[in-house]
This record gives sequence, structure tokens and C-alpha cells, in this order.
Amino acid sequence: MKNYGLDIWSNNNFIIEDGQLKLNYKSMPSLLEITEQIRLNDVRGPILLRFPHLIKRQITSLYSYFDKAMKDNDYMGSFNAVFPLKVNQFPHAVEAITSQGEDFNYGLEAGSKAELILAMSKTPYGANITVNGFKDKEMITLGFIAAQSGHNITITIEGLGELETIIEVANECSLKVPNIGIRVRLHSAGSGIWAKSGGMDAKFGLTSTEIIEAIKLLEAEKLLQHLSMVHFHIGSQMADIAPLKRALREAGNIYAELKKMGASSLDSINIGGGLAVEYDQHTQSKARNYSIEEFSNSVVFAIKEIMDAKNVKHPNIFTESGRFIVASHVVLITPVLELFTHDYQEQLLNFKAVNPPLVNELVDLNRLLNNKNCTEYLHDALDHIESLLTLFDLGYIDLQDRSNAEILVHNIIKKALYLSSSNPTDELEQLHIKLQERYLINASIFQSLPDYWGLDQHFPVMPLHHLNVPPIRAASLWDITCDSDGEIGFNPNKPLYLHDVNLDEEEYFLGFFNVGAYQETLGMNHNLFTHPSEYTIYIDDTSYEIANVVESKNILEILGSIGYSEEEILKNLKTDLLKSDFITEKEKNDTLAKLETFLEQNGYLRTTN
Repeated sequence: MKNYGLDIWSNNNFIIEDGQLKLNYKSMPSLLEITEQIRLNDVRGPILLRFPHLIKRQITSLYSYFDKAMKDNDYMGSFNAVFPLKVNQFPHAVEAITSQGEDFNYGLEAGSKAELILAMSKTPYGANITVNGFKDKEMITLGFIAAQSGHNITITIEGLGELETIIEVANECSLKVPNIGIRVRLHSAGSGIWAKSGGMDAKFGLTSTEIIEAIKLLEAEKLLQHLSMVHFHIGSQMADIAPLKRALREAGNIYAELKKMGASSLDSINIGGGLAVEYDQHTQSKARNYSIEEFSNSVVFAIKEIMDAKNVKHPNIFTESGRFIVASHVVLITPVLELFTHDYQEQLLNFKAVNPPLVNELVDLNRLLNNKNCTEYLHDALDHIESLLTLFDLGYIDLQDRSNAEILVHNIIKKALYLSSSNPTDELEQLHIKLQERYLINASIFQSLPDYWGLDQHFPVMPLHHLNVPPIRAASLWDITCDSDGEIGFNPNKPLYLHDVNLDEEEYFLGFFNVGAYQETLGMNHNLFTHPSEYTIYIDDTSYEIANVVESKNILEILGSIGYSEEEILKNLKTDLLKSDFITEKEKNDTLAKLETFLEQNGYLRTTN
């Protein structure tokens, strides 16, 4: 895995220079430098870094490629995009999305009442708002209020019952009627984990028969002039382009038929989301088989071909791709707390005046190991440890002898792996896997990488530094939750190798990338670990600024967020301490001050310097 697959997943957003991972933008700060600057303020635990310029880059790329495709194909409609808030509703993410997309009139999509209120309050005036998902009368009325307030809003109906509610609200009030969209239930389905979003058994959308009924209802109620959009969605993270092409043909023909049926105000096709993000670090398992250029060309060409064949004006094209826009803008940084072979350091050797002969031989093997003999000496060491363990079981050597042997063999293996890293063999690869290192990270996988736990979704991970040194340790990552599922195990088919570091002398930081979509909103408070502290990083030509600091909840706030009374908990703790007969008043006050300090900190571990 060359350079941790940067050439596969990073879209040239990051580069390695002087052994550190840096932002490939303007002043090019290193992630380690930013992390260390933040930690000067006594910040411990994981941190999230937001980079708004990466959102701007994705929005610009999306619009640029669609604009080019439309010019190349003489397409007469416009291109429009909205961001689905379900992908990331966190305030500074939404702030970055709306500010970076303002020049493109980039809008928002809502799928619940709370998201709709958020969209109404945050969408730039004149930009599009689309509303999807199941809706009640109250939510539909909010859509009418949004239209009355001047927003360019489209309510997409998921069933005939919702259309009947729209008609009911229109007849009951004098508010402006919003644009109406119809989500169609396509025969075409997507591929991958989210394929069930499309197809005839999909959760959302109207069948052909229901669409015809919807047109009749709109005509009867004199609301057909408000029908402006046909909408479909075949699934998130589309791995293949072929299902999209089939869906475009199907939806395009439905659109053209509706125009012929008298839907004269119909002017837009919304292709939903699904534009995939590359998560993998390994060439053999890339996440998508198309580029953004092919995606935009395929959409524009397919719709144009259908409309030209049926002599229908080219519709405006809408997309709701959220993952593509925000995944790359967040990096999760975690310190490594412990390596589980830490006790195999050479300074822990404790020899006797007289040692077993095999231990003495291991001492010589460790001392004399070099490039030429490393494989031979490694074999000897592995043979000796088996013999020594047998001698221990039989009672011929003691625990100190065994400890010395284990330390020596471990160090011989590490040295052999380093010496042979430029010319690995199958045997050494298997040894890597067998003797993998376990890195304890100060984070919760359930909180910060829930899709790994729930969907086996892998995320790019790499160290922030030591990148000019070959990593030789096959790595498993363990989080700090009390759950055996809180582990990213070593996968020989997608191997992760990290560095052998002495955590007594330095800290070692890992970065998890492309975590800006869904992970924050889906994160769960397993063991009451909550959202990490987050920071927005603005980069200019000479430096960078750390802004929008949102600290992780402290322990009392965590308990309060799930329904406990912070005041009652604090009162009970103080009462128990102050009534204690075992310590003096000064000791009580000192202990109380220490307790209050702990309660004001977040729940992540503070064992790093």
C-alpha cells in the first residue's frame, strides 16, 4: 500500500512532505502541526478537524463538470444542487456548506420537520429547498409557510395520501402553494448496500398507476400548475454507473409522458443522491467504477437523448448528492494510548548471573543480526522460543527466563522485519499477520466511525507523521469502549501497517479520513463517549486559523443529555464526600476541587502528555 493509498482516496487533498501529512492547499500546514497547536490548550481525546475549502472544492467540481457536460451536449436546461441535511446537520458543517456554496446558489434538502426548519433558516435566499421523506399535515404546512416567506421550495410527495394533504392545506389557508414534486417508484434498482432505495419494492415513491391518479387529482383541484419536478433516487454510494443510466431512461420517459399529459409547468428532474466517495486505500477494492466527469456526462446525455426523441424541452437537472460534498472535509485525529507489546522493550531485560544456554544464544542472535543473516537468525530465534516455552512448561526455567526470552525474540522479529522490509517474502508477510500489533486509540468507533461498526464501511487511516520511515507493524486498532466490537482488526486483504514507536518518548497520531458524511449524525454514545471536540481550520497563503471551537461535552453534560439532573448528581457527590469521617476539612476541600475538575472534563482518557 504505497503512501497509504493517498493516490486512491485523497483526491490530491493531502500530500506527504518531510515525513508529515500536509494539506495540499495554499500554505500547506501539516495535520500534526495543527493537532499539536490545539493540544496546547490541554485538549485530550479525539478531535475533529473541518476544512471548509474541501467543501468548496467539491461543490465547484460538481457544478463545473455538469456545466461542461451541458455545453458539450448543447443541453438547454440548468443544473442545480441541494445538500441533504441528513448527511451532516452539525452547525459548523451546515455553515461551511451554505457559505462555500453561496456563489452557486447551492440549496438544502430536508427530510423531517426539524430539518425543514433548519433549511428555512439557513438556505440562502433564492436557493432551492427540496423536501423528501414522509410528511404529516404540520410538515406540509411548514412547506407552505416557507413558500409564503419567499423560499424556492419543492415538496416531493411520496404517496397519494401526502398529495391529498397538500390539497387539504391549500383549501384551508391562503398561504402560497409551494412547488410540488412527485417521487417515482422506478423498476430500476441501484447496487450495493443501499440498492433497496430503488426498485419496485422500495420504501418511497409512486407507481405508474399512482402517478396517473396524482395528475388527475392535481387537475381536478386546479393545482397542476404547481407540479414542477419528477424525483427519483436509487441509493447512496453508487458503485456502478450502469444502474443510474437505466434509472435515467425510465425516469426521463416518465417525465416526457407527464409533459404530454398536460403538466406544462413541469420543468425539473431530480436524480437524487448517490454520487460515490472513494473510501478504500487499496487498488483491488475501489468503491466506484466511474469518475465525476463520466457521471455528469451520463446524466446529461441520457436525459437529452430522451427529450430530443420525444420533442420535449430539456428539463432542469437537480442532484442531492451529500456524501460527495462533505465526506472529505472532516478528519478524525486520535492519539495512540498504548501498544500492547510495550512490555517487550530491551530495557526491561533482567539477566541473572547464570542464564539458560538458549537465552544466551538469543542474546547473541539479537546482537549480531544484520541484513545478510536476518532470515536465518529469525528462524533460529523462533525455534529457540518454542524450546524455551516447552522448558518453562516442564519447570526447567523460571518466569524471569521466560520474560527475557520473549523480549529478545520480539526484538529479533522487529529488527528482522525492518531489515527485510525492502525485500519481503511470503514467510515474513505471514509473520507480520501472526505478530500483529494492537494500537489502543483514544476514541470510540461507535461514536466516530459508526458505519464501520454497523456496515463494515472502511475509512482511510494513516499516521500523521513518521511517513519517511517504512511502517512494519501489521496493525489492529482497539478503541477505549468496553466492547469487543470496538476494534478495527487487521485484514490481510486490506492490510494496515503502522510504525513501531516508543510512546514513553513521543506521541503517535492517526488520522481517519472521509468521515464528514453521516458519521457525526449517526454516532452513538456507547459508554457515554460523546462527539469529539471539533475545530474549523481556515487556510490562507501564509498560515492557518483555528476557529469555531466546539468542545466535547463534559461528564456532567453527558449525563444531563440522557436525562439525569446535573445538579442532583453534583449535590449527591458533594454530600457523600463532605460527610466522610476519614479525611480532614482541608482534604475534603482539596478532594472536592479535584472532583469538580474531573467533572468539567470530557469523558475521553487523559493518559497522554
